[in-house]
Amino acid sequence: MVSSRPLMEKAGYLEKDAWDLIADAQSGNQAAFEEIYRTHVGRVYAICLRILADRSWADDVAQQIFFRAWIKLHSFRGESSFSSWLYRLAINMIMGELKSTNRGNAPVPENEHIISSPHVEFAHNLKLDLEKAITLLPKQARAVFVLHDLEGWKHVEIAEAMGVAVGTCRAQLARARGILREVLGS
Repeated sequence: MVSSRPLMEKAGYLEKDAWDLIADAQSGNQAAFEEIYRTHVGRVYAICLRILADRSWADDVAQQIFFRAWIKLHSFRGESSFSSWLYRLAINMIMGELKSTNRGNAPVPENEHIISSPHVEFAHNLKLDLEKAITLLPKQARAVFVLHDLEGWKHVEIAEAMGVAVGTCRAQLARARGILREVLGS
């Protein structure tokens, strides 16, 4: 394995201790990888939960993400920050889960007015917070909303990760925001 430490340090991506931890993990040190896991599992799980809207599913996918990270750790070369590499891996796996399964919320038909949904009436009655309201979104709109508005991704990046057109991402974001405005009463 060619060391990418000078590249990473020059670019300012990692502090010395973080690089040592990653290098140790890349060499097969499970304790080092466990430390990486503890550092990043909260955010990875949060992204899974926001997009998948199911605690059990999010937990399963988060574990799969770290298993895949362990297997692919050798491919991290330091051309970006480690967290960027890990979260890109996570998003790709989450998007793959959404594409390969019917789990999660079924999309609301385009011609159906959102107020007719019993979930929305429930949301209005209980004045759900944003996190709970996000779970009411159709899965594609939810994924675009989380990635764009909460994670800061650009439409081009989202479209690539989801395998859809940029215009579809923009439309899904507008749809998600409209639903959230109605659900949250703002």
